[in-house]
Amino acid sequence: MIEKSYDPKGIEEKWYNLWLQKNLFRADSQSSKPSFCIVIPPPNVTGSLHIGHALDVTLQDIIIRWKRMSGFNTLWLPGTDHAGIATQNVVEKELNAQGQSRHTLGREAFIKKVWEWKEQYGDRIKHQLKRLGASCDWSRERFTLDEGLSRAVREVFIRLYGEGLIYRGDYIINWCPRCHTALSDLEVEHEEKQGKLYYIKYKFKDDKGHVVVATTRPETLLGDTAVAVNPEDERYKDIVGKTVSLPVLNREIPVIVDKFVDASFGTGAVKVTPAHDPNDFEIAQRHNLPFVNIMTGDGTMSEQAGPYQGQDRFQCRKNILQDLEGSGLLVNTQEHTLAVGHCYRCKTVIEPYLSKQWFVKIKPLAEKAMEAVRDGRTKIIPSAWENSYFDWMANIKDWCISRQIWWGHRIPVWYCKEMLSAECKERSGTIVTTDVPRVCPYCASKKLVQDEDVLDTWFSSALWPFSTLGWPDETDDLKTFYPTDVLITGFDILFFWVARMIMMGLKFMKAQPFKYTYIHALIRDAEGQKMSKSKGNVIDPLEMTETYGTDAFRFTLTAFAAQGRDIKFSVKRVEGYRHFINKIWNAARFILMNRSEHEEIKPVRELEYLSLADSWSLNRLGLVASEVNKSPEE
Repeated sequence: MIEKSYDPKGIEEKWYNLWLQKNLFRADSQSSKPSFCIVIPPPNVTGSLHIGHALDVTLQDIIIRWKRMSGFNTLWLPGTDHAGIATQNVVEKELNAQGQSRHTLGREAFIKKVWEWKEQYGDRIKHQLKRLGASCDWSRERFTLDEGLSRAVREVFIRLYGEGLIYRGDYIINWCPRCHTALSDLEVEHEEKQGKLYYIKYKFKDDKGHVVVATTRPETLLGDTAVAVNPEDERYKDIVGKTVSLPVLNREIPVIVDKFVDASFGTGAVKVTPAHDPNDFEIAQRHNLPFVNIMTGDGTMSEQAGPYQGQDRFQCRKNILQDLEGSGLLVNTQEHTLAVGHCYRCKTVIEPYLSKQWFVKIKPLAEKAMEAVRDGRTKIIPSAWENSYFDWMANIKDWCISRQIWWGHRIPVWYCKEMLSAECKERSGTIVTTDVPRVCPYCASKKLVQDEDVLDTWFSSALWPFSTLGWPDETDDLKTFYPTDVLITGFDILFFWVARMIMMGLKFMKAQPFKYTYIHALIRDAEGQKMSKSKGNVIDPLEMTETYGTDAFRFTLTAFAAQGRDIKFSVKRVEGYRHFINKIWNAARFILMNRSEHEEIKPVRELEYLSLADSWSLNRLGLVASEVNKSPEE
């Protein structure tokens, strides 16, 4: 006897396991059927399923099951991302709790430790995705650090380097003193905070008069190499070319003119700190100013900071303000609202920092990626996101791809320590190769050392649509399933990931990586607030599936997912859709109760006669199928 109420416990997992046993999710690269492919946005190996994943996965699963049922040879390719900074932080915290650090272990032992952690915990999110019913082809699962993807990463790096699109140079980067690594602009979260604007006297060399500059970061004046004014600012015409004495350190610096200076900010005269501000860095390049780095990688003051050496940057700020006030150089202090950048991982205040890094010259790649969206080769849905895409791509800066951590794709560059030949010296002893070199190819020296840095995590995930299909080899999967058909993701990684995939796909595959990018909305709580642990309004997707069943939970997410609108999620709606699922169960139960136990059920095509009720039912089914097919197609 069938139970009156549908209880998903046991049933959902039973059928999912049966689907896996029968290989119903398997794609076939030799199939003559039309192909259809989605690559999953790879969740971090450190992660667990959150409600954003649940929406993302549900929408992908709907599309892939619909295409599979429509007779397509479908591939939904799953995998996870090694998540460089996040994973390293997790393992380092475990080591710290044991009184150890990565430095006491050494690089090789630390990497081994991270792999052990990955083997123990890395499959957690995979099992959660299965519990949500994701019909991925698990036989093709990939990981951004597996051997195949690592080979693709090295190949891309070497090709871009060979074309002059990857270079190494000194540049102002976003530096996290906690994670001890560079961050791209996208990895910095800006938060408005109430700060102060400090007005400071810079006395002229002859001690006759002074100029007042305004700054929000007085500790950085120790690295000033000029004071700049706007060339059209009449107030300062007479002081241009003069020399002022740097407060505290008494170093002589010039007064220069530059069009970048905003005459309406503060006093209209600004300090130029080339090693600690991206705009000042560019001013210094235009005027051939020196660069003075006054901080170390952990945010303490360097020997260039004079008497403040060894002090924490914020402690230095307090001390230097006291000293400026004591010497009569602090003129005034005003309240000032400013956007403070924080590390997206550990929330530490980032520091603009001059260092030697690896970069991708991104402009040439961005131009072609914009063309692909303009001419419709790849479409962004909803189309309103296209304006954001074009705006970011048009103003794109070179991509800093090096990270000062150990977990990740180590940069395939070696340096010759001896440089015994003229050619080796000319190349600065730099060797870029896929394989570990035994000797320097330019001078035959055996004293070689590999670059310490690893590549930005987004560098490997930018190759995801083709590296996962076997590139750089010409595999059957690559021929059958590239370009993929649709990418479904949230707007928050449109620039981190989507734009970079389009650039790399066009560069190395000569075709866009996907035909459509469907951007879904953000899920908020029932009152429209963003979900966060601190607010206590986070909803656990697995708790929803355990309490109400996967079908009811997924149905709710889908019903809410209107284009472009944030989703206000309500648990009551999940409960309501559980009743709907129960109605379907009871309809089936009613039919089974009202047929003879020995009655044979035949497929429609084998029936000789259709009753009016059968004909009506089949007609309605056909209309519903037509309507359902139309919506996802559009």
